[in-house]
Amino acid sequence: MTSHRTHSRVRRTLLRGGMLAVAALAATGALPPAHADNYPSKPIRIVVGFAPGGGADIVARQIGARLQQQMGQPVVVENRPGATGTIAAANVAQSPGDGYSMMLASQSTMVIAPSMYAKLPFDPLKDFLPVTQMVSMPLVMVVHPSVPAATVQEVVALAKGGKIASYASSGAGGPQHIAGEVFKSMSEVKLTHIPYKGESAALTDVMSGTVPLMFANLPVVAPMIKSGKLKAIAVSSLERAPGLPQLPTVAEAGLKNFEVLTWYGLFAPASTPRPVAKRISDEVQQALKTPDMQAKFAEQGLTIVGTNPEQFGKFMTAEVPKWAQVVKSAGIQPE
Repeated sequence: MTSHRTHSRVRRTLLRGGMLAVAALAATGALPPAHADNYPSKPIRIVVGFAPGGGADIVARQIGARLQQQMGQPVVVENRPGATGTIAAANVAQSPGDGYSMMLASQSTMVIAPSMYAKLPFDPLKDFLPVTQMVSMPLVMVVHPSVPAATVQEVVALAKGGKIASYASSGAGGPQHIAGEVFKSMSEVKLTHIPYKGESAALTDVMSGTVPLMFANLPVVAPMIKSGKLKAIAVSSLERAPGLPQLPTVAEAGLKNFEVLTWYGLFAPASTPRPVAKRISDEVQQALKTPDMQAKFAEQGLTIVGTNPEQFGKFMTAEVPKWAQVVKSAGIQPE
């Protein structure tokens, strides 16, 4: 009898120990949790921290539509604009880490905002799991057609002469704002920053002539350039953009090493199981490799990146100090 009870206690102890070990492994992502086997089993939400019609929104909807086809579940894009995307980030950071709430964000939210704001309701590196960096793109310096300038040097001359006094952006801390401040610093001109709640609103005022100048995301502004509603001056990348090969770079025009790019990536709450994050990353990379997506993004001037979670995590770790230095040097403050 004693031997039987002893064996029972040993079995119970081993069972409890085994269950605890499995739970610990699952928590670290070493073992997939049960729900990862049938993921996804309900609609997926992609939150965008900017208004509809901007670069982030366009990319989110294009990727979302493709993922919906591949994964067999609805992919809903939810816009939560404001505060350089930090409102959306706070919402996703507090969401369950189950793979059904993600955020499409750019460097403005994840690596620039921490250097601008004294306190944020989230930590980009601790509260989020980088899933995949999808695309990057240059900005385009555009002016209202009535502005008598066709080159960067002519824009600089007008600014120094007081004929151009301001520039628009999609909001404080965004790539458009950063590009404008770096341009001011390198060309030694005085321009007043006019922030808007979204890129579409800013472009509307540039097209009306209310504000003469803006750095805008290439896929958003390309149709306006082609229609003649805006005049393109230069691109912000070090190399000419495939979508607008006739345009010189700002660096070519005399501002050596000028480079400000926009990139978009997918982020999930930090508690998201690694197998689920990898599944999402693999699906996005598969989508980016399809001929129709490659053609669509190339036409819009986007460069496909398509990294896995580990690669994107290393990239993020390097990006934070890089942009912190830019923010400090340019004296960029939230407005």
